[in-house]
Amino acid sequence: MSTSPMQVSEARRFQQLRGHLSYLKLNDAAEALNRVLDQARTERMSLTAALERLLEIEVEATEARKLAARERFACLPEPWTLADFDFAAQPGVDEKLIRDLATLRFLDDASNVLFVGPPGVGKTMLSVALGRAAVDAGHRVYFTTAAELAAKCHKAALEGRWKTCMRFFAGPKLLIIDELGYLPLPEDGASALFQVINQRYLKSSTILTTNVGIADWADAFGDATVAAAMLDRLLHRAAVAGIDGPSYRLRGHQNQADAMRKGVNARVS
Repeated sequence: MSTSPMQVSEARRFQQLRGHLSYLKLNDAAEALNRVLDQARTERMSLTAALERLLEIEVEATEARKLAARERFACLPEPWTLADFDFAAQPGVDEKLIRDLATLRFLDDASNVLFVGPPGVGKTMLSVALGRAAVDAGHRVYFTTAAELAAKCHKAALEGRWKTCMRFFAGPKLLIIDELGYLPLPEDGASALFQVINQRYLKSSTILTTNVGIADWADAFGDATVAAAMLDRLLHRAAVAGIDGPSYRLRGHQNQADAMRKGVNARVS
């Protein structure tokens, strides 16, 4: 059975089209080409609609890869979102303020957010939820603890990489520094933290969680001058969320224990 010149031409055109897509590194569109052409034939799609569908597949795949890369870079410790936070269980949280922060308007102003309160009240969960929202919105986010940040800066200074380290911490649109005050910082830790805050001042936003009241920073960090300078930059444009309610974490553990106990009782009865 012979093949008509038109069929040969169409086959060649199909291969050339796949080649063009691959050359332009539109690999997902190239992989989907057969499927889209079949769909276009079955559904009698217009040429414009078929092209739009093909490019939509490539755009969606590209966005998914970018999102995955932002997630890896962010190093968020948990997949928490704001929907996971039970405001009713933590009356110490200003829900209206948190909802406003979740719009991410504070990133546009390079404003900061300070969550202040005792351990277990939900500071880390809220900071991670805001970080997750920023990642989903297309921003570069990085999560670290204060102790980890101080250790990285100390190591960079010893290895002659101080400027590189400062550029790294200055880069993200949102830097989350967790657990400030939980562990004593090394001798140069407070200075390193100040340098990072200073690098980001009026350029990018920082979320900081701490169990140390603002009035006690000088004593906690052992250097009143550095503490005052740090607070000056952090609070210039900032939302401060003081959380003084019951332990959110302990209540969650208690709820789980109660649920397990009810399950056991139900099986016994």
